[in-house]
Amino acid sequence: MNVLTFSTTIYTGDTIQGIPVISQLDVSELEPGKKHRFYFQGVQMGTGQHWYVPIVVAKGIHSGKRVAMVTGVHGDELSSIDAVQRVMEQIDPLEMSGTAIALYGVSRAAIEYTRSQWAIAQCGGLLVDFNRVWPGDELGIDAPTRHAGLLWNRLFTNNVDIAIDYHTVSTGSEFSLFIYANLQQPEIRQMAELFPVEQIKDDPGEGGTLELAFINAGIPAMTVEIGGPRYFDTHKIALTVEGTLNVLKHHGIVDGPIGRTSQDVGTFVGDSFETIRSGHGGFLEMLVDVGERVAPGQKVAVQRNAFGDIVAEYQTSVTGQVATIARDAISEPGARIMQILYNSMENQWGSPRLEKYC
Repeated sequence: MNVLTFSTTIYTGDTIQGIPVISQLDVSELEPGKKHRFYFQGVQMGTGQHWYVPIVVAKGIHSGKRVAMVTGVHGDELSSIDAVQRVMEQIDPLEMSGTAIALYGVSRAAIEYTRSQWAIAQCGGLLVDFNRVWPGDELGIDAPTRHAGLLWNRLFTNNVDIAIDYHTVSTGSEFSLFIYANLQQPEIRQMAELFPVEQIKDDPGEGGTLELAFINAGIPAMTVEIGGPRYFDTHKIALTVEGTLNVLKHHGIVDGPIGRTSQDVGTFVGDSFETIRSGHGGFLEMLVDVGERVAPGQKVAVQRNAFGDIVAEYQTSVTGQVATIARDAISEPGARIMQILYNSMENQWGSPRLEKYC
């Protein structure tokens, strides 16, 4: 890993649609009491042109915590972008203490094609999960890894005290309003509990994710999942905005009363997933939906072949809540049908973090 430290804002001299391009950021140099718009110059494409990440920095008139709000690590997760745009619309730098940094769609190549992974030309064409390469490496083996390294070294380093990474589930599935958070760390637990979400998973983080990269750097961070992909889930977005503003209020970045929290909405908290996968190819009929409670032995899905014959029935072995389900009706053998969030202390076995792809 190539980690560098920088301490100044560098303007490339270019503008895009009248907005200045930077290759490095130091928020301490920015004028307080204003919102600053930039394009961050990311990695080059194969043609030698660059991918550019839109950034808005709201810098308060008083010193305080600096929070990064990151969206679009996967390109089909669009509710993340809308949620943070709405947060930024509601904050006024003239009434703020500290700084809010909003990044709108960091996985530029994936965003352009509304697809989860970043397509690269190497080896005849590969797909890279941009949330498995952090903190990146400016001298890494592929463009996404280098792009992450540029963002990490030249934008996040020395500019961030708290971080929230906003996602949705990938195309083909549906998710609850959900948080991954290491609840063993008090400051992260406090952030998570300020969100009026449906479910929270006590989760130590997974290698290569942006969340864990921040935590390993000593920066409290968590991941918010805002339902399904490729569209704006207005209800879940509104709750995400409310939770984000709660975090900003809690840290004194903005003023105002705390809104609804996890305690107010009865958030279900678990520490494990049961993953149910197709044993056959065929068409799925779901018998439960996201957020429903399930019990051991409960039938949760039926699968039929092309003639309509039942070829498989699927049951859960744990007591918990449905966190994510497949929305694609056709399911190949091995494809994820659903994942159920549960508490390992109440059941006999556990499974890892939700797998990003079917």
